[in-house]
Amino acid sequence: MSTPTNSRAAKRKKKRFYLVLTSMTILALAVGLVLTALQDNISLFLDPTELKERQIAEGQRIRLGGLVAEESFKKDDDGLTYHFDITDGAETVSVVYKGSLPDLFREGQGVVVEGQVGGPGIFHANRALAKHDENYMPKEVVDSLKKRGVFRHAEEEESI
Repeated sequence: MSTPTNSRAAKRKKKRFYLVLTSMTILALAVGLVLTALQDNISLFLDPTELKERQIAEGQRIRLGGLVAEESFKKDDDGLTYHFDITDGAETVSVVYKGSLPDLFREGQGVVVEGQVGGPGIFHANRALAKHDENYMPKEVVDSLKKRGVFRHAEEEESI
């Protein structure tokens, strides 16, 4: 008489095992799909030196930050396409941007652009964020510029 009871219990355990196994497989697939989808939207942040050192593939989306190089700003005849260079003091990357620039955008000021790597030394931006001091710049940009001796805090300039 103990055989039918053990048989039912064994069937329940086997059923439960397959249910848990199936659930875990579905959960693993869902997590994998979410991570794959998010990976396409992750935007790395680099300065010009890191961009050249890492040799990022053409077409990869990143955020590039640094200072707008002096005397590098040019505007095309269409009025919406701009060419300027971003520098971190050691390296310079040419940026092509189509759209309207923020009011705070100017040479010598901090800027963060989002877009895709073009050919060697070219960056095609589709978004530009101008910053007027380090309080509004990403910490990575400020640290990178300070490390290269290019960035100075506004209060330091006033005391000199």
